[in-house]
Amino acid sequence: MDHLSQIIDHFKLTAGVFYTGKLCGLSHFNENEALEGHIHLLRSGVLAVNGLDKSPLVLDQPSIIFLPRPTKHSLKAREIDNAELICANITYDSSSTSLLADALPDMLILPLESSPFLQTNIDWIISEAGDEQQGRQAVMNRLMEIFIINMLRSLLVKGELARGMLAGLMHPQLKQVLQQLHNAPQENWSLNKMAELALMSRSKFAEIFKTVIGQTPNDYLVSWRVATAQSLLKQGKSVSLVANSVGYDTASALARVFRKTCGMSPKQWLDSLSL
Repeated sequence: MDHLSQIIDHFKLTAGVFYTGKLCGLSHFNENEALEGHIHLLRSGVLAVNGLDKSPLVLDQPSIIFLPRPTKHSLKAREIDNAELICANITYDSSSTSLLADALPDMLILPLESSPFLQTNIDWIISEAGDEQQGRQAVMNRLMEIFIINMLRSLLVKGELARGMLAGLMHPQLKQVLQQLHNAPQENWSLNKMAELALMSRSKFAEIFKTVIGQTPNDYLVSWRVATAQSLLKQGKSVSLVANSVGYDTASALARVFRKTCGMSPKQWLDSLSL
């Protein structure tokens, strides 16, 4: 399996289309601090986007508005603006945090004309939205997930993700290290071992890793181990088994890292998912 597919599968990105049609008025999102990101596809018309405490951004051409993390924002359009939209929420394995989401900018605004092949995905969603066949919602959701994956692939190929895990996967020296860390988090990963794999000195590796990924090598390793542990815990595996699977000798060692990273023990974290 290619590495982007592994990342998508690991974090179980899911999308739920909740609106297709014309927007007239003001719509708010994440006002109740919901743990989800959003994607809005402006098919036609004019739309004002408010968010991230910035001045309103007015879009007058077909565009993608992508907010990968929970972010308070609003969309506004007048009757005469004829803003046609598709809106969906995005979640990652029912967790409040995700290395995948954190690897992306707070907000991405992409003109659709820069990626015309994505229009085909939109046409599929619109066709399904106008149909009354059984399974319509499920099909729209899956098509939106395909759209998001294609968008991420396009951003990677174009080199438009300058920082974060996905940027690291495109870096000629860091990608090998990340792939090994992801595939074997249980290994004893020292800074020396990682630097040797990248064919760099310790100091140069640490500097480039922090610049590209946004974290130190050790902090990233801990984040990946915790994310992997969360996935295994949700599968019903014991804390002791999970600890060994992600590089910790004992359940208590994993619990200490969990509390430092998540603010709660593995059991408390699992219990919080059912609230």
